[in-house]
Amino acid sequence: MLTFYDGSSPISRRQFLTIGALGLGGLSLSSLLSARAAAEESSGLLTGKSVIFLFQQGGPSQFETFDPKPNAPEAVRTVTGTVKTTLPGVLYGDTMEQLASLAHKTTIVRSFQTNNAGHNITPIVSEDTLEANIGCLYSRVAGATKANGMPNNMVLFPQAVDSKIAQGRARGNIAATGKFSTAYSPFIPGAGGQLQKNMTLRLPRDRFEDRRTLLRQLDKINRALDNTGQFDSFDEVQRQAYQLLLSGGVADALDLSKEDPAVVAQYDTSRFAQKHNWSKVARGKRGYYTGHAKSLGKLLLLARRLCEAGCGFITIHAGYDGVWDMHADSNNLNIKDGMEAVGRSFDHAVAAFIRDVEARGLQDRILLVCTGEMGRTPKINSRGGRDHWARLAPLLLYGGGTQAGKVIGQSRSDGGEPATDPFGPKHLISTILHTVFDVGVLRVTPGVGAVAKLAETEPITGVFA
Repeated sequence: MLTFYDGSSPISRRQFLTIGALGLGGLSLSSLLSARAAAEESSGLLTGKSVIFLFQQGGPSQFETFDPKPNAPEAVRTVTGTVKTTLPGVLYGDTMEQLASLAHKTTIVRSFQTNNAGHNITPIVSEDTLEANIGCLYSRVAGATKANGMPNNMVLFPQAVDSKIAQGRARGNIAATGKFSTAYSPFIPGAGGQLQKNMTLRLPRDRFEDRRTLLRQLDKINRALDNTGQFDSFDEVQRQAYQLLLSGGVADALDLSKEDPAVVAQYDTSRFAQKHNWSKVARGKRGYYTGHAKSLGKLLLLARRLCEAGCGFITIHAGYDGVWDMHADSNNLNIKDGMEAVGRSFDHAVAAFIRDVEARGLQDRILLVCTGEMGRTPKINSRGGRDHWARLAPLLLYGGGTQAGKVIGQSRSDGGEPATDPFGPKHLISTILHTVFDVGVLRVTPGVGAVAKLAETEPITGVFA
């Protein structure tokens, strides 16, 4: 949020409004909010659905999540055991215990491959997305913000819910806008968001009534943002900054203290950080496993609140510095310990999200996508880990009009490649676009041809009715 400081003390939004900020230099509230999202001017283009993309950086193992291969040789099959799901004959890895009880609510794709074996942020940002965060494709069509100031495209890092969590590498620019204007870049709340850092004004209280001075201070923000290349026009920065300031709905959505404490407790995954000592490897010593366990549930809760408030696309970066990377070396845990460190909190957080969304009747309004940049090798290495693998990766979908209780596609007996027609990032991206847009209207909407072309790829077969 845009924060004003009087010396060392912040001035609240309400205080700011009381000292006559409305109409700054002719910039009235009505004119601030008159720049309406393109979607609101294009009747029928948007479906009214939101997407949460939970990105599992590091490459989650298909064997230890949703395709365990219990009858494969010992060097291949899951090392964590299996658990029965609510779908006849379908097993998950046993750290997915809660999700197994909700398998009838989700869709699992067992023939998904990213065709990528390196640490990057495919498929969130890749050549298949025109080198832009998928959320930028949405905001390019829907507009950067809603009329009430809610951003249409956001990225949540663990610091959005806990500023004390160790900050790792994102292994790529998850806020990339590719060929599109930086006006469509994601808003990143909390520590780590450049917009958040640059929206702090330090101005003595007695100068707030001087509108010209205040506008000059805002101009300094603009120049700072221009230097980072994050925004390309003062109007866009000014509009988004003030809309965020003036919109209590945005502030409320970002404030988990306004949520029912019982619901917060249901999402809480912090207890999974207290059960284990992961300091035997570098990633554990740096606090990344602990940070994942402490934050994931609250990140999903925050994302649900933002969707309810109108945000169209939210990326959760849930694998800081690649915590799903389980090579069993000096930097990474082995598969068995890694799934305890990462899998348990993932299972609990996603299951809590599904139960909460179902209880609120939002299952058709929010699509949840869970995958990483790759999968893991069929053969367990000599240290008890699995290495990078491009030809198969786990993919879970929930809600947003998808068909519940389905397992789409099959993998070969060794779990290394699809045994049925493969689906890749292009199919997933198209599935997302078909969720949030009426593609027939999108095709004839002026100025969005690049996005419409991505929707020409067939969605994942069987995902929709």
